[in-house]
Amino acid sequence: MTSPQLAQDLLDFIDASPSPWHAAATMEQRLLSHGFQKLEESAVWPLSLGGRYYVIRDASSIVAFIVGAAAPAEAGFKILGAHTDSPGLRVKPRPVVDSDRFVRIAVEVYGGPILATFADRDLSLAGRIAYRDGDGSVATTLVRFAEPLLRLPNLAIHMNRAVNEDGLKLNKQTELPLLLANLPGDSPANDVFYGLLESASGLTADQILSWELNVHDSQKGAFWGADRQFIADSQLDNLASCHAGLTALLNCREQLVAATRVCAFFDHEEVGSESNKGAAGSFLADVLSRIAGACGDRPDNYPRALAQSFLVSADMAHAYQPNFPTAYEPGHKILVNHGPVIKINVNHRYASECVSEAVFAQFCQQAGVPYQKYAHRGDLPCGSTIGPITSAKLGIRSVDVGSPMWAMHSARESAGVADHAYMVGALEVFFSNP
Repeated sequence: MTSPQLAQDLLDFIDASPSPWHAAATMEQRLLSHGFQKLEESAVWPLSLGGRYYVIRDASSIVAFIVGAAAPAEAGFKILGAHTDSPGLRVKPRPVVDSDRFVRIAVEVYGGPILATFADRDLSLAGRIAYRDGDGSVATTLVRFAEPLLRLPNLAIHMNRAVNEDGLKLNKQTELPLLLANLPGDSPANDVFYGLLESASGLTADQILSWELNVHDSQKGAFWGADRQFIADSQLDNLASCHAGLTALLNCREQLVAATRVCAFFDHEEVGSESNKGAAGSFLADVLSRIAGACGDRPDNYPRALAQSFLVSADMAHAYQPNFPTAYEPGHKILVNHGPVIKINVNHRYASECVSEAVFAQFCQQAGVPYQKYAHRGDLPCGSTIGPITSAKLGIRSVDVGSPMWAMHSARESAGVADHAYMVGALEVFFSNP
C-alpha cells in the first residue's frame, strides 16, 4: 500500500472500532481473513510449526502469534504490545436522568480525556450488552449506534463570559450528563433508553442484565491539510499502534523466521492495566508460557524463551505543537511526518534503555525510515505505557515507541500520513529479522 492508502485503511479500521470490544472484533476479522485460527484458553492447544493463531480474553484483549521455525527456548519471542482502549466517557449502570422534560444519560469519566473536546460533537454509543440467553445462561452481544445520538451542548458565551480566558471547565458529576431526547408525553424516561438498546441488540428489555457502553464521536476520520498530509479521527491513541502492529504482522506472515512473532493488544491501559485482561494481568504471560510448553517439554523452556525475547511497546507520542513551544523539552521537539519516536524517561515511565533504543533505531535504518527521540519536559509529569509493566512482569528487554500525534486524549486527534507508513515499515523489519 502507498502511505495514503495505508492511512485510509487506518481510518477505516478506527471507524469500525468505536469501543475496545469492537476493536478486538475488527482485528479478529482481519486475522481470520489471513488464515489465523482461534484458540480457546480452556482448550488444549495443538500448535504447529509456522502455525497462525489468536486468542481473545473477555472480548477486548487479543493476542495473535505465528509460531517460529525454532522453539521459543532457542529463538525467543518478538512481541509487539499496544492497547485497545481510549480515554473518554462510559455510561453509568443507572444512566437515565429525567429533568425538566429532558432525557439525559449519566456518564463516568474513563481515563484522562480532554473533556472540553466532547462538547458540541456528534456523539453516539457503542459497546457490549450482557443478557439472559434462552437457556438461562449469560451471553454478550456487541451494539453500536452509528448515527449521532447524544450531545453535550456548550453554555452560551453570554452565560459564561470568561470561557475564552479561563477555558471550558466541566464538573464531572453535574455538567457531563448527555442530552438524548425530549421526554415524550407521560412515557417513563427509562423507556426511551431501553427502547434504543432493544432496537440495536434485538433483545427485549427484560433480557438485558448489564452493559458496558462507550461514548464515541460519530464523525468519520478524514484527511486534512495541504496535499492531505495529515489525518484526524478519534482513538488514534492507541488504535493507530494496534493497526500498525497488526498490519506489520500480516504483511510478513508468509516469511517464516526462527522466533515466534506475537502481537498483544490489551484493554484497560488508560486506567492502569490492573485487570484480568490488562497488561498487568496474566494474559500475555499465560499465552507465552503455553506456546513455550507446546514447543518443548523441559521445565526451563519458558524462562529460556523470555531471556531471548524483545518487546516493542507501541503507544502514540507527543508531537510538537508550534503554538505552545514552552510545553516541550528543548531539543526534543518531535515533528509530525518525520518518523517513529523512541520514547525515553530516566524514571522508567517508558521501558526504553540505551540498548533497546539502539535496537529499534537499527530497525528504522534497515527499513529506510527516519526516527526521532523524545524526552518529556522536566517540570511536567510524564505519562506511561504498557512498556514498563510488561517488561517488569516478563523480565524482557523492551523499548517504548510511537508515532507523533497532536491533541492526545482529545475527542478528535491528529497525526501524519507518512508517519503511519514509517511505523509499519519499522515493525515489518522487527518481525522479519531472523
